[in-house]
Amino acid sequence: MKKIVLAYSGGLDTSCCVKWLQDKGFEVICFSANLGSEFLPSQLRNMSKRSGVKKIYVQDLRKEFARDYILASLKAGAVYQGKYLLSTALGRPLIARHLVEVARKEKASYIAHGCTAKGNDQVRLEIAVKALNPKLKIIAPLRQWDLTSRDSEIAYALKNNLPIKATREKIYSIDKNIWGVSIEAGFLEDLENEPKKDAFIMTRSWQEAPAVAEQISIGFEKGCPISLGGKRMELTSLIEKLNKIGGRHCIGRTDIVEDRTVGIKSREIYEAPAAWILHLAHKEIESVTLDKETLAFKDMVSLKYAQLIYQGLWFSKIKSALDAFIDKTQDKVSGSIGLKLYKGNVIVSKRRCPHSLYKKELATYGEGDRFNRDWAEGFINIWGMPHRGQNKK
Repeated sequence: MKKIVLAYSGGLDTSCCVKWLQDKGFEVICFSANLGSEFLPSQLRNMSKRSGVKKIYVQDLRKEFARDYILASLKAGAVYQGKYLLSTALGRPLIARHLVEVARKEKASYIAHGCTAKGNDQVRLEIAVKALNPKLKIIAPLRQWDLTSRDSEIAYALKNNLPIKATREKIYSIDKNIWGVSIEAGFLEDLENEPKKDAFIMTRSWQEAPAVAEQISIGFEKGCPISLGGKRMELTSLIEKLNKIGGRHCIGRTDIVEDRTVGIKSREIYEAPAAWILHLAHKEIESVTLDKETLAFKDMVSLKYAQLIYQGLWFSKIKSALDAFIDKTQDKVSGSIGLKLYKGNVIVSKRRCPHSLYKKELATYGEGDRFNRDWAEGFINIWGMPHRGQNKK
């Protein structure tokens, strides 16, 4: 019997994939990466067993995810189309790398996934797999089967006694990890519909958020978050703690009609409390420690870096080259940022940076001003020289 390693989440799509692949004559081996999933490892093992799977790998990859993927994106300042901090997209190359490793261990020639034909994740997973082992064959059941909607998948699962959580009443497609939650489909596909309360997992509504702001401080060392409230913390723990704090205050909700890699527009809801808090704090400390030319060029790099992650090009040469530039920019990105969290807002309150380029004696308009005013006129004349008389009539 042919062996196939399935990227198994325990959700509706991959639950149906198990049965469909078995009916095609495959011995299905499941691989589940715990990146902060909505399912416990015990639940995943139980659900896969009830689906007829004899072997499943469940690996806790949260620390690897934070250290090697989230941190790189945070340092880069990567935000797709201004609203998406790439939570799901960042997890896919990591999952692909472990899928390839499990296939090697099991001597499997095939890999399968539960991504749709119009989604981004099929691109991300398959490009990553091909980059790591081009000999592996990839099967995407959702591109081949005759199940045409989530309703039909639910009917298929019920008919075959497959364990699923999705219902016709709550039919969202959800992907959750420590960097955020992606929510799509169902009620959200109508652009005139405001998201319902039941769509959200990590955050309270702003109406339910505390009426008093909460103050926090985040410490950074060379671009890496290292402490919360003055207490040193391992990155994964820090992110998980910030998710709880930020979630209380309705931090990190975004609603975006984004451009998918395959060319269509899609309405997505995201929750990313820790991600947005850390992203804004990191940008603030960069504004104090990086010179204006580096900041301006890094803005362009950030845009490209986000596109590379979103489009599944994590293992590309250009991404590696950009990593070298980004790492160099982080040498002096150290210090502490104080923040206030209040009903969906993250407000900067304090900045303390040992390598600060801000000099009060140059910026002040009060006593102690050491700026040489005599230089201003000469600077203006030289700076404006190419433009003199350009609009003269």
